[in-house]
Amino acid sequence: MIVHEIPKIVEAKDLDDLNHVNNVVYLQWVQDVASSHWFSRAGKNTGVIWVVRKHEIEYLAPAHLGDELSLRTWVESMEGLTSLRKVEILRGTEVICCCTSQWIMLDAKSFRPRRISPELAALFIEQS
Repeated sequence: MIVHEIPKIVEAKDLDDLNHVNNVVYLQWVQDVASSHWFSRAGKNTGVIWVVRKHEIEYLAPAHLGDELSLRTWVESMEGLTSLRKVEILRGTEVICCCTSQWIMLDAKSFRPRRISPELAALFIEQS
C-alpha cells in the first residue's frame, strides 16, 4: 500500500452551526488529498482526468477549531476503468472520518472513459 498523507489544521471557515467541521468540508478534504496524491505520483500532464462515481463516508468523531489532523489516502485497486480509493482523516492516532470512493478515469480531451494501464496502476499499487 502506497500511502499519501497531508496535514490539515481546522479553521473557522471549516465549521458549521454546531461548531464542528461541516460534513461537506470532510468531502472536500477527501477530494484534496486524492488530488494531492495523484499529482505527487503521476504529475500534471497525464492526458486523463478522474470523476467520482460513488463516495461512502463515515463520520466517527467531530473535529473542532484548531484540531491538527492528518488526511491519509491510498489506492486499494485500479482495474478496467475504475479505481477504488480509501481516505482516513485522523486526529493523532484516532480515525475520525473514513471514506471509500470509486473513481472513473476519463480521457482529458474526449471525456470518454479510458482503461487504466498497468504502468499507471503501478504508480499507486505495490506489486507483489
